Amino acid sequence: MLNGLQAVLYRDINIFMRKAKKQIIASSISPLLYLIAFGWGFGSHVQVGDIAYTSFLIPGLITMASLNQSFGINGEINISRFYFHTFDEYLIAPVSTYEIVLGEVIYGMMRGFLGAFIVFMYALIFNVKINFSLLFIIAIVLHTFMFSSLGVALAMFVRDHASQQSLNTFVITPMIFLCGTFFPIEKLPVIFKAIIHLLPLTYSTSLIRSTLTGTHLYYWHFLMLIVFCAVFFTLAIYSLKKVEV
Repeated sequence: MLNGLQAVLYRDINIFMRKAKKQIIASSISPLLYLIAFGWGFGSHVQVGDIAYTSFLIPGLITMASLNQSFGINGEINISRFYFHTFDEYLIAPVSTYEIVLGEVIYGMMRGFLGAFIVFMYALIFNVKINFSLLFIIAIVLHTFMFSSLGVALAMFVRDHASQQSLNTFVITPMIFLCGTFFPIEKLPVIFKAIIHLLPLTYSTSLIRSTLTGTHLYYWHFLMLIVFCAVFFTLAIYSLKKVEV
């Protein structure tokens, strides 16, 4: 199993390294703009509960940046599928479906960690105090694994590159704006709260923010992330097997 997994990771990492500078710069712009617009725009005197708004915002941006990077592997997968057909090499090689999916998911997690690290650097620059802990590491690992798995799964369901943008429009963007990234979900109407609690980002945002700010931590949210991870990873394996057939 390790040989196939290593092969998938080796290819993906080598491709990433060729465009690493552009990728890092591109992934740095969006969190910075949000931090300037909302952090400086609202000012340091705005409070969310017992913490400053910038301290509330940084964990949300960490969640958003790592989500975008982890889920973003579906775009790379579909480029290799529809334009270069290099992904087809995995399907005909003596590599198991499990190895392919796990390799892509781990690569997506590495990208997600990079996105989180960039926002951490912004937190230092903006002098935002956050607490780094083992619980945060567990939360970010589950978070990136979950959305990497979802990215792989949905990439297999896309039939052409033109449909790729629909995934971001109908899946990622609504979650980013509704699941507590920029504002507390407690402020939303009851009907929206019910819908939001069906979305995985709600739980990862809550966990990451709690572990970084020291606010109340709902430990059962870890269980919810584990369930989503298992479901999305299983879906990714199933969707890849359908493509192989």
